[in-house]
This record gives sequence, structure tokens and C-alpha cells, in this order.
Amino acid sequence: MKKKYIVELTDIEREELNKYISKGENKAYKIRHAHILLKSDVNGPRWTDKQIAEAYSCHEQTVYNVRHRFVEKGLSGALDRVHRKTPPCPRKLDGEAEARLIALSCSEPPEGYSRWSLRLLASEFVKLEIVESICSETVRQTLKKTN
Repeated sequence: MKKKYIVELTDIEREELNKYISKGENKAYKIRHAHILLKSDVNGPRWTDKQIAEAYSCHEQTVYNVRHRFVEKGLSGALDRVHRKTPPCPRKLDGEAEARLIALSCSEPPEGYSRWSLRLLASEFVKLEIVESICSETVRQTLKKTN
């Protein structure tokens, strides 16, 4: 199968990658990505994706992705991981809901309680139908942010 993304390293890039590897001060995945680029270089050893994957204990798709990012984004893009634009789970509380939580925690606790607990705040928040469900840990983190 013909490779779609071909890695052609300049002498400067090759030298920089060798320094990157030899120092051993970087994260393991970045060092692995540097090895992948050096082994897939057209002017270098020209290993296949399968050989590289076996040599560095990674998946062939990883080799493909590193080559792709190098061609598209350059050396720094290939060495770093892709960062998410949005978190994997959407936030339960927006600014208005956070303000209502803080106001609720500053108010008097229900009868029979001397103070608000995190679980009590979470259950009261659900009773008021501000959110469908909420964890006491979310309440804690929100209140901790505000000091």
C-alpha cells in the first residue's frame, strides 16, 4: 500500500529529534513519536509502519497519525498530543446555576439541620428543579472555587 503522508526530515529536524531522544528528559510518548519520525524518514531507514509499530510497541494507527500530523502541522504538531476543544462531559452547572447554589449554601439550612452538607445541598438543588441530577462532588468543587 502506498503511503499517503511521506515524512521528509531536514538535517536540522533530524538533529533536533536525535537530541530530543538522547536527553531522555521528555515524556515517553513524545520520545516514541520522535523515534517514529526518524524511522519513517524517506532519507533515513524507511521502515514500514508495521516494523515501526512492532519496534516501539505501539499500534500502526499511531504511526500513521504521527506521520499525518508531521506533514500537516510540522514537527511540534507531531510530537504533541491533540488537545480537546471541549471537555468529554458537559458541565452540569452554568454561571446562573452556580450563583443559585452559592446563594442556597449561604441561606439558612432546612429545619432539623444545623448546617448545609454537600449531599443536602445536592438533594435540595434537585428538589428545586434547577438541575435534573447532581453529584455532591460537583457541589463541593463549585463551592471550593468561590472560597
